[in-house]
Amino acid sequence: MADRANDNRTVNPDAAVKDPDDWVTGDEPPTAAQESYLHTLAQEAGETVPDGLTKAEASRRIDELQAETGRGR
Repeated sequence: MADRANDNRTVNPDAAVKDPDDWVTGDEPPTAAQESYLHTLAQEAGETVPDGLTKAEASRRIDELQAETGRGR
């Protein structure tokens, strides 16, 4: 196993961030984790979650609700 403490490579967390519109799996149903977190955020915001969201749509809605509720980044 590699010793991460001695790894001199710089990690750029933004490099892994992709626009949901560019996701290959964006049209698939949301993951269980997305569904759970989305419902938690919506409840905190006093909103409902529409049925039939895609994985990409759920991601965008999570970002919106995080901003609205003060959670996340």
